[in-house]
Amino acid sequence: MSADSWKLTLPCTRAEAEAIDASDDLGDAIPGDAVLMTTEEIEDDVESWRLDAYFEVEPDADTVAAVRALVPSAAGARIAVERLGDADWVTMSQAGLEPLSVGRFFVHTGAHADAVSADKRAFLIEASRAFGTGHHETTSGCLAMLDGLDGETFANVIDIGTGTGLLAFAAAHLWPHAAVMGTDIDPVSIEVTRENAARNGVAGIDLVVADGTLDDAIVARAPYDLVIANILAGPLVSMAPEIASIADTGATIVLAGLLETQRAGVVAAYEACGCSLAAVDRRGDWSVLRLQAGAVRFVADGPFDPKGRDGWALDI
Repeated sequence: MSADSWKLTLPCTRAEAEAIDASDDLGDAIPGDAVLMTTEEIEDDVESWRLDAYFEVEPDADTVAAVRALVPSAAGARIAVERLGDADWVTMSQAGLEPLSVGRFFVHTGAHADAVSADKRAFLIEASRAFGTGHHETTSGCLAMLDGLDGETFANVIDIGTGTGLLAFAAAHLWPHAAVMGTDIDPVSIEVTRENAARNGVAGIDLVVADGTLDDAIVARAPYDLVIANILAGPLVSMAPEIASIADTGATIVLAGLLETQRAGVVAAYEACGCSLAAVDRRGDWSVLRLQAGAVRFVADGPFDPKGRDGWALDI
């Protein structure tokens, strides 16, 4: 590793840390490649968290300002800039990501490769520019929700906002005969997913760069009997008609990326499209929803326009 490795550190709140962890588009906000890590400094103290941003080159003033903008609570705080020398900054940034065991799955980084559990399906997911190492409540909750569908059979699965590909990989493991597609609006996420698939020996997943469901390849394969969307509450609400329109009758829809306080708004958006709430997995301030599509397949009034999505948004 080059000697030009750097780390920026700022205090933050738990709410800011959760927003950073749940966002899948921070690559556009931070100039250059970066790995962002949030850490709880004092247990159960919502004000005592820390943001570390790791870079391969010395961050310039614009980059420092972009990192500071992620944590408004630290507006008056001194930002710590540290040169890491010859240290492996990727390994350092991952050292705090302890292995995660969820149902039949074991998620780990390279820093903990020796902790792999032999009786679970292990996935090596390094911290990267894409969201979804499995350690945030939204992703671990989705893993648990999928694992809980024991006995169900699915033939056509789509993971919208796949991030690192972890949930698509899990679905492919649970239902090896299913066709599985992973999509993301960010081309970097699709690149990361492709790399992770090769690293974990996952084959046969189709990957598509797409804005929501607006891609010919996605529409051509519909309807799906399992739809997974771990994104954020706002997009989940505005995309409800799109997601419902590609779901088969009676399909299972797993939604995440929403706070418990946002649950009612998200559920209402999908109920308006004929879906019903089947289960909730609440993890801290976050909730994972399992819905069932209606007995009649939802048909939208007209073609979808991403510019018009805001018209579907609810006050959440």
